Amino acid sequence: MILTNGVVLSVIILAVLSVLKVPVFFALMIAAISAGLFSGLNITDTMSILIGGMGNNAETALSYILLGSLAFAMEETGAAAIMAKKISNLVKDNKVVLCLIIVVIATVAETIIPIHIAFIPILIPPLLSVMNKLKMNRKMLSVSFGFGLKAPYIAIPLGYGAIFQGLIVESFKSSGLNISHADVVKTNWIPAAIMAVGLVVALIVFSGEREYKDILVDEEDLKNVKMEKRHVLIFISGLITVGVQILTDSLPLGALIGLIFIVATRAIKWDDMQNMLDGGIRMMGFIAFVMLIAAGYANVVIESGAVDQLVNYATSLLGGSKLVASYVMILLGLLITLGIGTSFGTVPIISAIYVPIAMKLGYSPMATILLVTIAAVCGDAGSPASDTTLGPTSGLNADGQHDHIRDTCIPMFTFFGIPLIIIGGFVTTLL
Repeated sequence: MILTNGVVLSVIILAVLSVLKVPVFFALMIAAISAGLFSGLNITDTMSILIGGMGNNAETALSYILLGSLAFAMEETGAAAIMAKKISNLVKDNKVVLCLIIVVIATVAETIIPIHIAFIPILIPPLLSVMNKLKMNRKMLSVSFGFGLKAPYIAIPLGYGAIFQGLIVESFKSSGLNISHADVVKTNWIPAAIMAVGLVVALIVFSGEREYKDILVDEEDLKNVKMEKRHVLIFISGLITVGVQILTDSLPLGALIGLIFIVATRAIKWDDMQNMLDGGIRMMGFIAFVMLIAAGYANVVIESGAVDQLVNYATSLLGGSKLVASYVMILLGLLITLGIGTSFGTVPIISAIYVPIAMKLGYSPMATILLVTIAAVCGDAGSPASDTTLGPTSGLNADGQHDHIRDTCIPMFTFFGIPLIIIGGFVTTLL
């Protein structure tokens, strides 16, 4: 029975605990342990596999801590307020313009300057007072982040997009189907377009007014900030971080060099280094540890055999209908991604499953690419353990007035995940 499968039960537990406002860290850890126990592992083996898999996200976690320190330095010196002031001047009391600016910045952070969610805790907290003045429902920003952080790497072969699309090509090759990067590019505009429609609908739905209290920086303080030498140095450190990352393909190294530059130029005093590191841990440490647990969870569901059991059951339901097969496989991917929280980590798993099935059922390479892409990303846009949801919450909840599940995860899944499943599943049968 599918309801006794370790993956399914653990995802249900994760969802229920998250809705009950159990911290994501504990909810994810409990779900991971449950996945192992429901799959027949004992508690000792489950914990060993969980801890052993955490290293798979070690680089990501280290990146977030170091980038968090850089973000804290920008916040403490007022550099973040300078950037927020520039954006505030562009917004001119227009909520939609602010959303479009966020989409553009997020798109750049996924492609041209691949820093992913690192800019969010730097940029968003100083803008909260501007949003409060506009009586802006922060769900508008949640879905804007969701689109800007996902659609670009799905469709554009730059930065994280090059990594994601390359992962699809290599995973397909390992599964017996040779495709080119061009095949992925000409296919993946479809899910991006579906997400664009979802974004427009969401912005309309959430365009009504919502009241928030001004707890952080006041808007008048934002107007009074002025550019100083230390702000210029902070911005240069950001450019150095990006440059080193691009040259070395190492985000932690880039962040470290950026931090060294800040201290060497005395933009941050020598005695304040510990405060800077402590601030980085407070700002991004939670996300870093969640990502570690998510990697351990992925390791548990793979090593326990729960994924294989789920696949075998799903395969038995397919029959000869492409439409049924598409929805079954997409929902299978949804369950896996909701738990482990990353489309990148899901692609290799589901490609090994989907490609042979799709070839057997006569899917075209384009339809197979679309199937894998949608199955991998539909759960990511809404998973409590995804950095696509954790990142926006880290900025929008800086004053404690934005709920991770109700204000970030549910809106993203409603307007991106569900349309991708319904529309995308149907489209795969037409290609």
